[in-house]
This record gives sequence, C-alpha cells and structure tokens, in this order.
Amino acid sequence: MSVKTLKLVVPDIVVCLNGTLPHQEDFECLRLLPIAAADGASLKLRDIGIIPQYIVGDLDSVAQERIYWEQCEHVFIEEQSSQDTTDFEKTLDFVRSRGYSSIIVIGLHGGEFDHTLNNWSILMRYGKTMRIAIYDNGTTALPVYESVQFSVQPGEMLSLIPQPEATLTTHGLMWNLSNETLALGKREGARNQARHHTVTIYLHSGSFLLFLKSSLPFMPQIV
Repeated sequence: MSVKTLKLVVPDIVVCLNGTLPHQEDFECLRLLPIAAADGASLKLRDIGIIPQYIVGDLDSVAQERIYWEQCEHVFIEEQSSQDTTDFEKTLDFVRSRGYSSIIVIGLHGGEFDHTLNNWSILMRYGKTMRIAIYDNGTTALPVYESVQFSVQPGEMLSLIPQPEATLTTHGLMWNLSNETLALGKREGARNQARHHTVTIYLHSGSFLLFLKSSLPFMPQIV
C-alpha cells in the first residue's frame, strides 16, 4: 500500500472565517502571509488591527464598512451575491482562482453550532481537491483521504475522527488499530498518543480528520 509523507510547511495564504480567532501573538506569526477574510471576519480582524488583503463574500456583514475598506490601500474586495454557496465556499473558490494552493483556515468555529458543523462539511469536501488545514489554539485538523506517515514527539496527543467512516491500520500509537473501522455515532479515535517518533496510518477505506499539535505559521501537508 502506497504511503504519503506528511510534513510541516508554511501555507500560501490564510483564510479567516467569522468565528473564534487566534490570539494576537498568533497573528504576529502570520504577518508575512496574505489573509483572505470571509465577509464579516474582516470586522473582527479590523478590531485587532489586522488588515486583510482580500475580503470575499456577499458582504452583507460589512455593508456599512464598505467605504472604509475601499479606502484601504492594497485591499481587494470580491463581492459574490449568490446565496447558493456560503462565504467560506466563496472564499475558498476565490483563493483557488488566484493560484493559492496551500491554505490554513482560522476562525472556523464559534457562534452558531449548525454553522460550525456546516463549515466542517465544507472542509472535507474542498479538502479532496485543495491543500487545506484548520488551525485553532495550537492544534491543526487535516482532511486525510489516503495512507500517511509523519514524524511526531513520543507522548504527543493526536486524534483520528472518521468522516463519517474510515477503516484504518496504525503503527506507532499507544492504542493501535488493526484493520478496524471508526464511524461517527459508533466509534471515534479521539485522544490517542504517539509511542514512537514515526506514526504510520494505513487507510483502507473512507476518510478522516487528523488532529495534530502544531504552531503557526506552519501547517501539515501531504506531499
């Protein structure tokens, strides 16, 4: 079975959603990267002194701020009024059209619960064709659709959450799986630990979210 390598890389761009944002010091780590704000996320960024390079969406949340943003130098506003897609989808489509291929997403959750779950679904769908990961509070979540191997510190915690089902064999974990199936509503793989410096996850079927400890500006990416 072919196994891909998972490495830490610096992303091409940050996509900021209108959820809970990282601490100010985390943004200092991102200051050299372009930021694409999904509609109302631009207001949260402005509140903490961050000016995004792009603002994308139907712009209903920033209508009263439109003049301010249009006067900001080097801010590109992409208005898309279609109600068939969310601002998250609009922003991902936009950054892909601009040639960005490695994307870290912040602010995915916070606020209404159904909105957060919908964002996770969008992540899994777009993760099939884009290099994308979510960052929150020192942890990244990466959609995985193939077998992977990566370096890790022994004792480090990680989680394997099926989306919605995955059959896996693992090596290097405290609680390994042997051709076993994880499924939402039945059995998940949260809060496992690395036993060795190298962890290998063989994916026999399905897909899962891999949660790993990481620090900005880096994100895990399958190469």
